[in-house]
Amino acid sequence: MKNELKVFENSKIRSSYDEEKELWYFSVIDIIAILTDSKTPKRYWSDLKKKLVEEGSQLYENIVRLKMKAKDGKYRETDVLDTEGIFRLIESVPSSKAEPFKLWLAKLGREKIDEVS
Repeated sequence: MKNELKVFENSKIRSSYDEEKELWYFSVIDIIAILTDSKTPKRYWSDLKKKLVEEGSQLYENIVRLKMKAKDGKYRETDVLDTEGIFRLIESVPSSKAEPFKLWLAKLGREKIDEVS
């Protein structure tokens, strides 16, 4: 796994690329913060996770925990989702930033394909 910071509209998103699976994983908390402008994205995500479980959402089952660098500089486990999971997450969060974020994710995927080709 290769950890990287990605930038969407001046906001940093912790990400990791699994070369073996050829998948990007993104910090859910970072994305929630961007989509909701919440001052407490951890709380928002915690509440949303409970709601997803109650609704029987498959998204909850796709959450992976990876160690990523926290604001204090230490590596801590955090919830991450692959690109497909992030698209499904976006559907669960009402946000005016949803469409621009989807386009940004698609661009990242296209860049990775171009890099490999």
